Amino acid sequence: MIWPEDKLTRFEVARLVGARALQIALGAPILIENKSGISSIKLAKLEFKKKIIPITVKRELPSGEGIIIDVKGGIENWLKDHGGEI
Repeated sequence: MIWPEDKLTRFEVARLVGARALQIALGAPILIENKSGISSIKLAKLEFKKKIIPITVKRELPSGEGIIIDVKGGIENWLKDHGGEI
């Protein structure tokens, strides 16, 4: 079975949020209103919930082919399927 192109796995979600939190911690621009005192992981989760994480997901298929995943659609489906929780 091949996972649909508009769905994210829990591993991809963890990687998206973790990678974005690291970018923020290292000084990357924040794409939402920054409330002082919020940790980089919380900022990354807020960006995830607002569907503005600037990261691309490339999934390798068993055939060796790589496909680019629709991240906005994947986040929408994740939030819908998991009640808005990350």
